[in-house]
Formats: sequence, C-alpha cells, structure tokens
Amino acid sequence: MTTTGLFLLAILALGFLITFQIAKASEYVSVLKGEKKSFEQNNRINGFLMVVFLVLGLVGVYFCNEALYPKTLMVHPSASDHGENIDTMLKITLLITGIVFFITQILLFWFAYKYQYNDKRRAFYYPHNNKLEVLWTTVPAITLCLLVGFGLYYWFKITGEAPENSMRIEITGRQFNWIYRYPGKDNTFGKKYFRMIDDENGNMLGMLWKDSTMKTPNGVQSLKADPTGYDDIIETTAMYLVKDKPVKLIINSRDVIHDVGLPHFRMKMDAVPGTPTTMWFTPKYTTEEMKKITNNPNFEYEISCDQMCGNSHYSMKGLIKVVTEQEYKFWLAQQKPSYKPAEAAPAASPAPVADTAKTAAAGTPNTVLAAK
Repeated sequence: MTTTGLFLLAILALGFLITFQIAKASEYVSVLKGEKKSFEQNNRINGFLMVVFLVLGLVGVYFCNEALYPKTLMVHPSASDHGENIDTMLKITLLITGIVFFITQILLFWFAYKYQYNDKRRAFYYPHNNKLEVLWTTVPAITLCLLVGFGLYYWFKITGEAPENSMRIEITGRQFNWIYRYPGKDNTFGKKYFRMIDDENGNMLGMLWKDSTMKTPNGVQSLKADPTGYDDIIETTAMYLVKDKPVKLIINSRDVIHDVGLPHFRMKMDAVPGTPTTMWFTPKYTTEEMKKITNNPNFEYEISCDQMCGNSHYSMKGLIKVVTEQEYKFWLAQQKPSYKPAEAAPAASPAPVADTAKTAAAGTPNTVLAAK
C-alpha cells in the first residue's frame, strides 16, 4: 500500500475513534444530567444546527455556482441550431427543478427547527387529504410529461430526415479513434463489408474495391466490387463541416459500442456495431469565429466518446473543423480518393545473359571473346 493510502486509512481510523469517544462522552453526560434534560438540550442544539446547515448549504450552492458555472459550456452559445433548443430545454428544466429544490429544502430545515420538541406543544396528526394527494401527484406528473414531450419533439427532429441539400458524412468509431468518410463526385457512398476490413492494406472500413471470395460459416461467399466507392474519401485526422450548411452524420462502429459526443453542438448519438444511427444539425460558427467567441486562440471543436469503450477510452478524441464554403471546396480539392487501383504491369525484363552469349557466339571471334 502506498504512503497516501496509509495516510487516508489513518485519517479514517482517527475519525472513527473521535466519533466513538464523543458518543461515549454524550452518554456519560446524559447519565449525569438526567435523560430528559439531556434530550431537551440535544434537541435544541440539533434544531439550531439545522438552521446553520441550511444557511451554509445555500451559501455553498451560491459560491459553487459562481466558481464552476464559468467552466461549463453554458457560458458560450451553442454551435448548432438544434443545440439552441437543447439549451433552452435545459434552462427550463433547471428553473423548474431549482425552484422545487429551494422551496422543499428551505421548508425541510426550517420545520425541523421551528417544530422541535416542546412540552407545551401537542402533535397534530393529518393522515390524509384527497385534494392534497391529487394536487402533488398531478402537478408534477403534468410538468414531467411536458418536459418529456419537448424532449421527444427535439429528439425526433434531430434524428429525422435531414434537408435535401445536406452534406452527408459517415463517422465510424474504432478502438480508439474515429474514421470519417465523404462521398466522392458521384455523391454516393460505396458499399462495404466488415469481413473485408484490412488495416494493413489501407482498407479501414472494408470497402468493396475488388471482387473477392471468402469462406463463411454458411459456405463460400462471392463479393462483387462496387465502383461507387472508388471515389470515396476516407480520413482520420479531422472532420470538415461547412458553416450554415446542414450535415447528416451516419454513425457506425467497427468493434464495441462507442458514442459520438459533440459537446459544443449539444448533441450525441450511440455508435452501435452493425446498426447505423443518424443525426443532423447545422453548424452556426466556424472554428475561427468560435475562437473569438470563447476568447481562446487554441479552441477546437471536439468529438468525444461518451461511452466507456475500453482501456484507452479517455484518449478517443476527434477534431471537427467548421469552415466556410470556399475553404471546404479548397480542402476537398486537395483530397484524393482512398481507393488505389493496382499498379501498371512492370516493363519487360532484359534478355538473360545466357541468351546474349549464344547470340554473340554466332558472331566474329572478337565478338565471342567480348561475350566471354
């Protein structure tokens, strides 16, 4: 065990010993003063401490909010149109639950102080009231149904059909990075098959770039090449998006369940092996504009994996570059399709030395000597 572990263990043991000694001392005091008098004194102390805890708790909530709120994403605007709706829904939820929290906690601690034990006070039992039961059951139920309803409405918008002019980008998770695929000039993604994945030869997604035959549990399977995939662009460095242009993400996984987390866009979606998922949004600010908004010259849009996916889950981070239409076209013009056709057949090799010698033997003696 490390020194830190021993130190923490010693602190816990000391705390337990102190608590035990205080309990024993309290017991001895009760015996000396009398049970009733000690009970009344402890009751007053506990009632006073309830008020103290209430005040300190509210002060702590205030200072925690002041210290931690600037470090949250809520300080800066959402970078997508759907994200604005998510922010609004989150603020409404926090407002409603915050009001309920403060009212219930203040009443809880204040009642514990105000209605502490007193010989002159008689307990009043109020076991049942139909109107109150209906009130505190239906009001929270209706409120929660409204919040869930708005959540489902925005969820169906995010996962529904994207506009016809949307960009389409496929993002695939693998332990422990992201693979991005863009359709080529034909604007069509080529077919792929997971058994064709071959990282060593650059086929990270199992693209059907050539005719293949493979053995499967059900027998021999023949796969035909799909020419629509010849112009697809596959990248692993960053995903490029265009400001004010809708983008539909087609999300896959090569191995385990991942999760495409887009914190600055307020969106996320699971990446499930064998089950493609989708979502779409419209970026509002370029990366350069967001650097000015956040006052951070090193700002970058990030893709996080929001699902525990293995030992190096913490390092599964991707980058997004939001650029203008012109910048995107310039970047796209520099990209080359990932498909690399077979090299041309090599040139004919020179004639063997033995044939040259035979040819030379048919010549003059000098030629024969030169050949030798």
